[in-house]
This record gives sequence, structure tokens and C-alpha cells, in this order.
Amino acid sequence: MSDEPREPMPPPALPPVTRRSFLFKLGLGLNALAAALVAVPLIGYVISAVVQTRADQAWIPLGSIGDFPERQTRLATYRNPFRVAWDGTTADIPCWVRRVGGERFQVFAINCAHLGCPVRWFPQSGLFMCPCHGGVYYEDGRVASGPPPRGLFEYEYKVSQGSLWVRGGRVPTLSQTV
Repeated sequence: MSDEPREPMPPPALPPVTRRSFLFKLGLGLNALAAALVAVPLIGYVISAVVQTRADQAWIPLGSIGDFPERQTRLATYRNPFRVAWDGTTADIPCWVRRVGGERFQVFAINCAHLGCPVRWFPQSGLFMCPCHGGVYYEDGRVASGPPPRGLFEYEYKVSQGSLWVRGGRVPTLSQTV
């Protein structure tokens, strides 16, 4: 053992960075970033189907049953209970109310079952007609003619203390009716 001071060990030599290794690492990083950008919305979509933050539907008053004469169809509007501040007038949901008799009603979504265009009621002919593709429905919502694959979407309803209530909040589609 000698008392001579030793020279410090030089740090290990780093391998030189080649253009090939730099571009390979850059490519890996960009691919990881792209995968994350695609994965985040997909994971959110899957989780949202499992975890519901609020109910799909709620009971909403449409008015007194006296507002709907027997054997007549009237347009009614309710305010979507699941709205946000910027919805504005789009939160007002129209529906067709047909009073069959007594406390028996049919409440139809205004959307055509073909592509969702708003249907109109024509009391002279007793038909609902869609202006977009010629869909026609009888007064009870069944398909009379045209391209619609099914009858009009019907809302669940109840009569409570002289008022008509509709179970609304979700827009009907062919895969998920009201």
C-alpha cells in the first residue's frame, strides 16, 4: 500500500448517440403518445357505460289531464331534467299527447323512428307525417307507410292527482327506446 494519491477513475464512456438510435427512441415516444391519445377517450367511453353519474330518466309533469281533451292529440313540451346551463331552448323537449279516453293516454316522442326528423300531427287525416322521407303513422303510433322500421316511440306515463306525468330525459333511438 502506497500512500500516493490515486488518480480518480474517469466516468464510464457513454456510447455515442447515433442518428439511428435517436430516431428509434423518438419513434417509440411518438407512438406511445399516439396510443395514449387514442386510449383515453376509449377508456372514458367504456367506463361511462358502466358508471352512471345520474339517472337516465325522471318523472316530469306535462300538465293537468283537463288540458288534453278526449280522443284528441296535442303537442306538449317538457323541460329536460338533465340539462346544463348552455342547453338553452334545446332542453325543451316536445312530445305528442293522445288522450285515448278517461285516464288512458299515449305519449309519443316527436321523432320519426326512421332518422329522427320531427313528425307533425294532421287531425284532418288522423295521421302523423314525417316531412323528411315520407314516413306516415296512424294516430296510435303504428307505421302506416314509408321507410320507418317501427312505430313512434312511446313514453311511459302516469296520472297522479289529476296531472299527467311523463317519464322523460332520454332521447329515444332504435337501439334504446324510451
